[in-house]
Amino acid sequence: MALLEVSDVRASYGMIEALHGVSIRVEAGEVVTLIGSNGAGKSTVLRSISGLTPAREGSILFDGEDITRLAPPEIVARGISHVPEGRRCFPRMSVKENLELGAYLRSDDPAREMEHVFELFPRLAERESQPAGTMSGGEQQMLAIGRALMARPRLILMDEPSMGIAPILVERIYETIGEISAEGTTILLVEQNATQGLAASGRGYVIETGRIVLEGSSDSLAEDPKVREAYLGA
Repeated sequence: MALLEVSDVRASYGMIEALHGVSIRVEAGEVVTLIGSNGAGKSTVLRSISGLTPAREGSILFDGEDITRLAPPEIVARGISHVPEGRRCFPRMSVKENLELGAYLRSDDPAREMEHVFELFPRLAERESQPAGTMSGGEQQMLAIGRALMARPRLILMDEPSMGIAPILVERIYETIGEISAEGTTILLVEQNATQGLAASGRGYVIETGRIVLEGSSDSLAEDPKVREAYLGA
């Protein structure tokens, strides 16, 4: 049984249907990448899983439980964290306060998770009291990932973690994604940078205009002529 199973999901923004029967599977411990162009529906897939854009049809199972109609806080409580596109940090709040918000559903002391986040991202420890809005885009991305980890998730949904970030920080963020995966956390990764996303994952899906058009191992997708022409600049 897959940890996450999205089956024939349709989702809309008003009268406009953004997903036309999307189905994907993510096994426990995997890093899976969803690639596609702008407007293809990548972010909507993640938003449907996390309850922000509820599925109109279809089903979403997490560890065998139907979460299709649950509210976002209930989905977080079951072990899914979402790192949104654009990072969405609270700019006037400090790094520490932003991280504490990631643990808002927990009843225990999240000090161990915060210490772990600071180990993964030493820059955040250096800026613990600094307002998030004064940090660079790359540092805010580290904060968004750290905030997601504070909930101690089993699955992290990451939306465009490399967007608008200096290359040297992109490299560090992807190193950390590898470390998070090695610790046993499952990751579903959305990336417009197909080269980066496929290199970080074991399997992938290609989405076009709200439909999955290709799936397979990351190596096979990277060698597929259509993928190379459309997304890898080859």
